[in-house]
Amino acid sequence: MGLHKILKIVALLLAVAGIVSLVMVLLNGGGLDAQLYIAYITLALTLFIVLVYVLKETFSGNLKKTLMSVGAFLLVVIIAYVMAEGVETEMRDGEILSASGSKWVGTGLNTFYILAVVAIGSMIYSGIKKATTR
Repeated sequence: MGLHKILKIVALLLAVAGIVSLVMVLLNGGGLDAQLYIAYITLALTLFIVLVYVLKETFSGNLKKTLMSVGAFLLVVIIAYVMAEGVETEMRDGEILSASGSKWVGTGLNTFYILAVVAIGSMIYSGIKKATTR
């Protein structure tokens, strides 16, 4: 049985379960527990399938390129972590965000900024190179 056929069957089963759950919620006016469980199951299946195919393609392709890409990303995260400040911050609800939590939030933001600059820079470089070679 092909993977496409299995995925179609799983999608059909999840759709039927979702419809049955929706009808039960509409008729009983009850909670959304069943809907949430279906959403969690769908998310878990999606993540599992994506993970399987990523690992399958990683090990069947050029492993050196994959490891270099992962290493470059980890280098960006390390640079972003070093650049981030860790300051205890009071939040709106009165709780205090720890210095470590603040540093990780800053790391995430810095990582995004670095990757955005690299992406925009590579698009500009590609556009200029394409325009000048014609």
